[in-house]
Amino acid sequence: MANRTHRYEVEVTWTGNTGSGTSGYRDYARDHEVSGVETPGKPAIPGSADPAFRGDAQRWNPEELLVVSLSQCHMLWYLALCAKAGIAVTAYSDRPQGTMSENAEGSGIFTDVTLRPQVTVTDVERVGEATELHHEAHRMCFIANSVNFPVSATPTVTAPNRGWMSPGTE
Repeated sequence: MANRTHRYEVEVTWTGNTGSGTSGYRDYARDHEVSGVETPGKPAIPGSADPAFRGDAQRWNPEELLVVSLSQCHMLWYLALCAKAGIAVTAYSDRPQGTMSENAEGSGIFTDVTLRPQVTVTDVERVGEATELHHEAHRMCFIANSVNFPVSATPTVTAPNRGWMSPGTE
């Protein structure tokens, strides 16, 4: 298969001018919106800085969005790989955690991200194979392949007990 190039264009608009612009470090909000350029109609993502940097805790910050991008990419690859392998996934959630180290002059660097997917599959006999597919999902993830810090996954894959019956079934 030939290499293909994909282009992504979004718009980031600062909405934090409280009247005097950036006349002083404490005189403006870090609020902004992320919106789609190529696909109008997508809901805007309300963004800000991390509260540690005078941001609004009720809005998404870039550090959170980086961590969530890694989680989403891994999940989407994982689901595709399971479908291709004939493994039926019925539930998937993740609570990823990223660590950023701030330097004395104020810059920072991510040192690691750990994905913690919780997956349910229908076939208890395929739990091992389903767990292994996380390695392949990690290898294929565009975002994980693009960052300069370690990204790891500590998945938990379960299947309903064969003797268990959901309420209302016979």
